Amino acid sequence: MNKKMKLRVGILGATGMVGQNFIRLLNDHPWFEVCYLAASQHSAGKEYEKAVAGRWLVEGEIPEQVKNITVNSVLEVENASNACDFVFSAFNMEKEEIRKLEELYAEKMPVVSNNSAHRFSADVPMIIPEVNPQHLDIIPAQRQNRGWEKGFIVVKPNCSIQSFIPPVYALISAGFPVESLLVTTLQAVSGAGYPGMAAIGMIDNVIPHINGEEEKSEREPLKILGTIQNDKFVDLDSLVLSVSCNRVPVRHGHLASVSLKFRDDQPALEEILNIWSSFEGEPQVLNLPSAPHPPILVRNEVDRPQPAKDREAGNGMAISVGRLRDCPLLDIRFSALSHNTVRGAAGGAILSAELLKAKGYLQPIIQN
Repeated sequence: MNKKMKLRVGILGATGMVGQNFIRLLNDHPWFEVCYLAASQHSAGKEYEKAVAGRWLVEGEIPEQVKNITVNSVLEVENASNACDFVFSAFNMEKEEIRKLEELYAEKMPVVSNNSAHRFSADVPMIIPEVNPQHLDIIPAQRQNRGWEKGFIVVKPNCSIQSFIPPVYALISAGFPVESLLVTTLQAVSGAGYPGMAAIGMIDNVIPHINGEEEKSEREPLKILGTIQNDKFVDLDSLVLSVSCNRVPVRHGHLASVSLKFRDDQPALEEILNIWSSFEGEPQVLNLPSAPHPPILVRNEVDRPQPAKDREAGNGMAISVGRLRDCPLLDIRFSALSHNTVRGAAGGAILSAELLKAKGYLQPIIQN
């Protein structure tokens, strides 16, 4: 796509870890160009390079094209509406404040959010692009409900479920309904943001509690795997999840140990591996720029996947699965890994935006 035809993107919360990952991943993106940055009042008015001086946290250098962009206050919605075709939301406030402010932005333009404030809004789709792209069909109803002409809100789910829901969905879509999941997650410290956990609390240690994480991990998949009825989302009621979440001293990469029970007959292990290896979602069919090929990467080694070795698979967007075997308690068990700050955060939101553009929901906004 010609640079002049790229959609103009704003990043709300541009100085935080997720915002920095948006900037890194959008550098030289074929469809999107970062043209607007917003953050807290503390950073407002500064050039971006100065706003993140001493706290650029992600790999590589600050892209040249954003270094001299002046950071706006995230509260200045009108400024963004004059500069952007859509925004990514990753700013940090109290949940109710985020909800209200994202709605103010959505009156003016589309919002693709990394935040949790709207994940359970009845008319807001929560998207894993390979799993539930059809949930974007609710956008016209969302606009009508809220009186929005140009904008809408789409959110991505919590990073903790990104590793295990795609391989579970692949089995469901192949005709093997799942009845229950018993999951233990081992989650990287970067999932807590910056500065995150104190080193003295994490070194030589595991924290067997992450505030709110288990509740989100058990609830969000039911919406993602649910349906649209009467212009509202209805949760899947035939799946039970029990999830235990742990913080471990790993920099990036969320690993899940999963035991699974099928509702009906259990497929052979070899058939499951074939289902995972051959699985493609709509992003792969559409060949979206950030879509991993394949989306699920099967590791046959007895000690894989591992965060240090496998989190960068598919440029950090692929799900690595392995250790598939029979389960003496349920039916099968396996391990699954995803990169929490790429697939689980900025990268997942970017893939959702690419899907939105491919489906015609993201267009240049003609300014008045």
